Amino acid sequence: MELRQLEYFIAVAEERNFTRAAERVHISQSGVSAQIRQLERELGAELFERHTRTVTLTVAGKAALEHARAALAASNAVKQAVGEVTGLIQGRLTVGMVIGCTVTPLFDALAAFHRAHPGVEISLLEGNSDRLAESVRTGTIDLALIGTGTAEHDGLHTMTIISERLVAAVPPGHPLADREQVTMDELTAYPIVCMPEGTGLRAVFDRACAARDRRPVIAFQASAGDAVADLAARGLGVGILSESMAAHHRDRLAARVIDDVEAPARLALVWKNTHSPAVREALAHSRKAFAVKPDDNAGH
Repeated sequence: MELRQLEYFIAVAEERNFTRAAERVHISQSGVSAQIRQLERELGAELFERHTRTVTLTVAGKAALEHARAALAASNAVKQAVGEVTGLIQGRLTVGMVIGCTVTPLFDALAAFHRAHPGVEISLLEGNSDRLAESVRTGTIDLALIGTGTAEHDGLHTMTIISERLVAAVPPGHPLADREQVTMDELTAYPIVCMPEGTGLRAVFDRACAARDRRPVIAFQASAGDAVADLAARGLGVGILSESMAAHHRDRLAARVIDDVEAPARLALVWKNTHSPAVREALAHSRKAFAVKPDDNAGH
């Protein structure tokens, strides 16, 4: 039994799909399948029930999952302990990033980290914010950049990078374009273009709708802010964006602050393992890249 087999097993269990698991661990699907089969032969039991598009854990698989996670965590702890003594950081750093996010300071931070610690293998994974946060909780991801509607997350440390108001983005000629500000009642009278559930912007918008008992028509959903802007610019609905997202499209969209939604949409780094030298160093580089002071951290 090898640690990489346990890593592949965990990836398949969490992704519920061999193809997505293979993309996550950066090897071919056939390679993942072969290693899982070998692990099952060694254990003398099937770990997964294989369906056409998804896989589910068997009883044996469920029993093995937490122990597999513990084994990987123990392996990482050994590397961390040696790194603390020798000052040499090695191993792997897995970073999550919300889909459709192109925040260049994060890339700058990872590049600086790589130059300082070439012995650490860095992986970057995309996903929706809720899923990334859960992966940090389970230890699958070390550090994640997520969109969020809250300043704190249960069981996680949080560093807020950006905190902005929501805006309604509409093309010239739209009735809302002539307004200095808009309200929820006004904008929800039109079809809405927004991000999907599981994203920070959507969470803020959904909570604002629920607080006012509004049930807007969600005409289109897109994971990237640019896609939301493109759809709104074509008159397919009122785009719900953050101020900085909308600013990139000021040549074709009018952005109006939603006056009665004071809760901001946030972009934040979240992490759990404060004992990891790699995570600590990655956070230090992130603070520098984003110009965030240590005192600005929330939930720490």
